[in-house]
Amino acid sequence: MLPALAAWAGVLTLPGHSATTATITAACATAAAFTIAWHTRTHTRTRTRTRTQTRTGRSPGSRTDTYTGASSRRHHARPPSSPRLWRCLLLTPAWRNITLATLIATAAASASIALRIHALTTGPITDLAARNATITAQITITDDPRRRPRHQGQRRHFDQDSYVVPATLTTFDPPPFAPTSANPNPNLDQDRYRQRQETNVPITVFADGRTWGTLLPSQQVEVTGRLALPTPGDLEAAILLVRDPPRVLTPPSPLQTVAGNLRTGLRTAAGILPPDQRGLLPGLVVGDVSQMDPQVSADLKDTGMSHLNAVSGANLAIVAGATLAISRLIGLSLPMRAGFAALAMLGFAVVARPSPSVLRALLMGLAACVALATGRAKDGLAALSATVLLLTLFAPEPARSYGFALSTAATAGILLLAPRWRDRWSKGRDKDDHKDDHKDDHKHDARAAERRSRRLRLPRWAAEAVAVPAAAQVAVTPVLVLMAGQLTPVALLANLLVAPAVAPATLLGFGAALVAPFWPDAAELLVIPAGYAVGWIIMVAAWAVDLPLATVPWPGGLTGLGLLAVTAATSLFILRRRAWRALALTIAAAALVAVLVVRPLVGPWPPKGWLMIMCDVGQGDGMIIAAGAGRGVVVDTGPDPIVMDKCLRKAGVDEVPLLVLTHPHADHVDGLTGVLRNRRVSAVLVTPQRTNAATSARIAADLAGRRIPEWTAVPGSRWRFGPSEVSVIAPEPGRAASPGQGQGSEINNASVVLYVRWRAGSMLFGGDLETEAQDELLHRFPVRADILKTPHHGSNRQSPAFLASLGARAALISVGARNDYGHPAPSTLALLRRIGATPYRTDRSGDLAVVERDGRLAVLAHGNPTAPPDPVQ
Repeated sequence: MLPALAAWAGVLTLPGHSATTATITAACATAAAFTIAWHTRTHTRTRTRTRTQTRTGRSPGSRTDTYTGASSRRHHARPPSSPRLWRCLLLTPAWRNITLATLIATAAASASIALRIHALTTGPITDLAARNATITAQITITDDPRRRPRHQGQRRHFDQDSYVVPATLTTFDPPPFAPTSANPNPNLDQDRYRQRQETNVPITVFADGRTWGTLLPSQQVEVTGRLALPTPGDLEAAILLVRDPPRVLTPPSPLQTVAGNLRTGLRTAAGILPPDQRGLLPGLVVGDVSQMDPQVSADLKDTGMSHLNAVSGANLAIVAGATLAISRLIGLSLPMRAGFAALAMLGFAVVARPSPSVLRALLMGLAACVALATGRAKDGLAALSATVLLLTLFAPEPARSYGFALSTAATAGILLLAPRWRDRWSKGRDKDDHKDDHKDDHKHDARAAERRSRRLRLPRWAAEAVAVPAAAQVAVTPVLVLMAGQLTPVALLANLLVAPAVAPATLLGFGAALVAPFWPDAAELLVIPAGYAVGWIIMVAAWAVDLPLATVPWPGGLTGLGLLAVTAATSLFILRRRAWRALALTIAAAALVAVLVVRPLVGPWPPKGWLMIMCDVGQGDGMIIAAGAGRGVVVDTGPDPIVMDKCLRKAGVDEVPLLVLTHPHADHVDGLTGVLRNRRVSAVLVTPQRTNAATSARIAADLAGRRIPEWTAVPGSRWRFGPSEVSVIAPEPGRAASPGQGQGSEINNASVVLYVRWRAGSMLFGGDLETEAQDELLHRFPVRADILKTPHHGSNRQSPAFLASLGARAALISVGARNDYGHPAPSTLALLRRIGATPYRTDRSGDLAVVERDGRLAVLAHGNPTAPPDPVQ
């Protein structure tokens, strides 16, 4: 295992350095290995000579003169005594061999990385990327294009898709007058320089347009784009930024065509399932996450089950196990069974795409098949070590991903920890285990045996069911700390609950994919029970994510890793002593009671009797107006459906009698699917001024597909929902929106403006109105309000006269932390304080709530829920 870890460490660290550094590392490791081998050979010859002289009766330090027969004494200097560690590494055969293998693996991995870095950092593409040159190139797609999620503050058209496409650049037409290493002087021989050049380097393409989503691996396309240098440490030659759609040159290979048809068939067959299930089933079975519900993906991540929305080694093991069982039933020989299992794994890897975890599992599975066919014993740890070593040497790119690290750590934990924990927790053991235990009975005293007999024992199958996910979770925790900076205590329970559903969903889904191209009706029949299985997984994830302490914040990076190591060592030291263990468990139980019982009683969120909640959605707007038990009027949806859905779940809102989309900007409407998820929405109110036709049409089509009526806002419209009276006061349907000064100002000035009354006061929801629309509203419909939802996230485009006329004593600002727009503007904050309105910001206080206290409206911040609310005078 040590050689594989050493090679892996080299692959992780060296790509961020130069080829010279990697070469020096390889040379040093080679020299060290040669030194140890030479020292070992010298030491072995010395010991052999000594034993030979001892057997012949001569002293090891004497020599007999050939001519005189006299024996003369020669004092040979004994090898100097080495430190104990050095002697252990060199003189103990086992450790000497491990040290040699580790150095050789380090040298090989370093040399491989040095060659790759040299190939990627020299040549014309690197020179052109350094100049941000524009080229026309032919590229070969190497993996499925991945759709990029939208940035929260990014104002893009609703129907514009962006993709990340791994590819290999094969030929390109250099731009005119662009020097390269092959032709440093472009003024000489320009005709020859402008000829198409061939290369073969990996690149990453960032492209816009839905055409990219239809491409398959192995297809060749021609594109025109601008080159840029890659991120330091990435094993690729350049980044290619493409705006125009690609020109397809070749169809996919026959193998990729079949794989694409199988994936498409499963995706089509899953169309009969509910939206959340139809997205998770293809992701679980073949790694197709194109229809994945973002909320389901977030729930799986927060509950430690993110391996279920992508293909992992477990899926490949399920397919291989099913193939072996079928082969055995039909009476095939052992070598034939192993061969069919290997073919099944290879085919599954092609259909599911060779992700890092699939590659790791595939190589281990092929090694197991070879052992099965030859009748040799299977050594899982040796197979894992060989897999890691092979991938680091010949395919270092996947070995640098978090997916590979998680898969490898989980497998190592299952191989090393799970068997011991299973035997420790189980009631009985296999006969072979009992035989081995007989040999070690004399090592245990009577007191230890008595303690073991008093332990609670589980049936062997139950112990194994608990030990496997527990071992995997413990092993991947350090990687999760480095990657996400959080701990997921609920992961073990969640994985135990969903484990029975994973195998049926995988087998039924893969069977549906196989028959879908030929028999779609049969595929749909197979998908139905598979939908029940993935539905159970979704239900468990949604339940577990709402549990207290489902995720625990933890420092990320090396600091968090060091703190985790100290915590683990301290816990292990305490739990190994009975008295300390009892004290620690008592303290932990008291802390758990304090968190689960005392804290909810002291400061629940949202507060009881809330009238309005401003959700912390980042750079955007998302608010909930109380409309009765389990009901709420939603005003805008923020940029992220996951965040908006969580806010509604915390508020206990299951029904939305009215959803208001003030204007079609991404930071106000992109979270729409989060509001619609598992909720009944009676109607959607939109602005009458269609200033963004493409986005408005897309929203209208989405609502029509869900049979949700779309209403146009008309000033004077009024509704009563529970304690809230909601009125529309702007904009006028027949009036054009004020153009404003900045980009998107016309859309902002078309915002729907709401006026909400409660028994204790009122609030104005100003959308994203800017100066021109605010002045127009002041002259046409002056209004007074106790609380203001500050327009346009507190930008500097505010009308002092309009804000002063409201008489508001509190101004709520929905804004993202460290946003690129400079919101809220210092001038706006100063203006609010000058007119007597206290500003409250979501970027500093989190969610904000308006409540009634002593007959007045008050504002309460989630960042300090135990503090008394600030009354609005």
